[in-house]
Amino acid sequence: MAMNKTAACEIEILVTSDIHGHIYPTDYRTAEDKNLGLAKIASLIQEERRQAPDLLLLDNGDLIQGSPMAAYDVKKGTGATHPAAAVLNRLSYDAAVPGNHEFNYGQDVLRRVMEMSEFPWLSANIVDAKTGEPAFGVPYIIKQRGPLDNPVKVAILGLTTHYIPNWENPLYLEGLEFRDALETAKAWVSLIRERERPDLLIVCYHGGFERDLASGEASEKLTGENQGYALCREVEGIDVLITGHQHRFLATQLGDVAVVQPGSLGQALGKVVICLEKQEEGWIICRKTAELLLVDDSVNADRTILEMFSSLEGATQSWLDQPIGRVAGDMRIHSPLICRTADHPFMEFVNKVQMEAAGAAVSCAALLSEESRGFGATITMRDVLGNFMYPNTLTVLRLKGKDIRDALEQTAAYFVAGPDGRPAVSSAYLEPKAQHYNYDMWEGIRYELDPAKPLGQRVMKLTDLAGREIEDETEMDVVMNSYRAGGGGDYEMFKGKPVVREIAADMAELVAEYIRKHRIIQASCDHNWRVIAHNPMVQ
Repeated sequence: MAMNKTAACEIEILVTSDIHGHIYPTDYRTAEDKNLGLAKIASLIQEERRQAPDLLLLDNGDLIQGSPMAAYDVKKGTGATHPAAAVLNRLSYDAAVPGNHEFNYGQDVLRRVMEMSEFPWLSANIVDAKTGEPAFGVPYIIKQRGPLDNPVKVAILGLTTHYIPNWENPLYLEGLEFRDALETAKAWVSLIRERERPDLLIVCYHGGFERDLASGEASEKLTGENQGYALCREVEGIDVLITGHQHRFLATQLGDVAVVQPGSLGQALGKVVICLEKQEEGWIICRKTAELLLVDDSVNADRTILEMFSSLEGATQSWLDQPIGRVAGDMRIHSPLICRTADHPFMEFVNKVQMEAAGAAVSCAALLSEESRGFGATITMRDVLGNFMYPNTLTVLRLKGKDIRDALEQTAAYFVAGPDGRPAVSSAYLEPKAQHYNYDMWEGIRYELDPAKPLGQRVMKLTDLAGREIEDETEMDVVMNSYRAGGGGDYEMFKGKPVVREIAADMAELVAEYIRKHRIIQASCDHNWRVIAHNPMVQ
């Protein structure tokens, strides 16, 4: 910030989002260093702070979950400040917003993190279900920046995608109400403008964009999960919109609103600079710029932050390298695409774990990441957490045959028929955010999908394992993760279906327990499903 003779000043805003517990610049699947993590982001922040000492520093959610270090810290329950929150404390963050993954460990863990934070958590639309009052922290804060004798008044409002109840374990959300983020923004922005009369109003929204920023065309099904476009277009009074959740790299302007989204895992730092001029009526915004400061080889990790967690990181690495079982055969994933086109030993294993844990005869599961590599000959905790990075719990739903067919049609939308007849991934699952985790593979039934057929007509075969056709009214108990059971991924047919049972342990724990119990895992599959390829060479 600098004040010049023409009574002008600049306010700099730095933003992190979707850090997912990554502090060290480490790829935990391989233990190799990568250009990511809060320790490297810290170096960028400190360099910026040397140029602008009174900048604003904000985190936009999904901070505490997602890395093995974060999982190990929660699992061991040391009682110390959560490592990611401790880094934000050290870097003097001004505020943070809860993301959807903040709830993955339950409210007790989240509230402890908040209590140990030396900065406020902003949440206007997550309220106490009984009182209607904000359930976490405060809705907004006021900060003053710029000249000491005539400071710029900055309001910062926090919002979180209200779609969380569609994914999260209901036990973790007891007593909370998630109000529509767009409608909440309309009410609070108007109130803040009238009550506080800020010179600059920032909205930190843990959510993304539901429409293409250039054309305005819907880029996803308009469920309300992401409302960034509507926030910019329909809410008067927003100067800066900080977004996240989609893990996109965005730095632009939409209408009069400066917009930033800094990817994920600490791969970039968002930067917005607001230029203001002093006029008779007060400070007036004259220019806004948004950019991303990328973490690359030239950025060194902050040594102090690395040293703060060296013991925890060492213990995490030792824990990850513990062998817990072996594979007889080949359970490696050489190609995620091929894995999704026909029954594969790894996905057969995943479904077997779910079926045994839940006592269900039918299961569906997804390959969660393009980086998943299955299991080699020796299985370690590193392998388990590398393949099961989300702490999803399991739910058993009682479904009818029509529900299963509808779910398979939804899954089949993942594919299109490529020019050579081979199945290819639909662009809808690649842009604006990759959604490979929304393609399910089933066990306990037999089916075939044909991506060359029109959407909604791609299930070519659907029978039980004995070869009997599954009728629309046939009832089956199906186990799946809690995200899917709540309708996550546009699986609307699962919403409101009878819940037979819920399994409280997360999937990584269940997999590790299964491997320890069986010791040697047979790599096999019954080839109960396939995606039809219209090329004789790949039939």
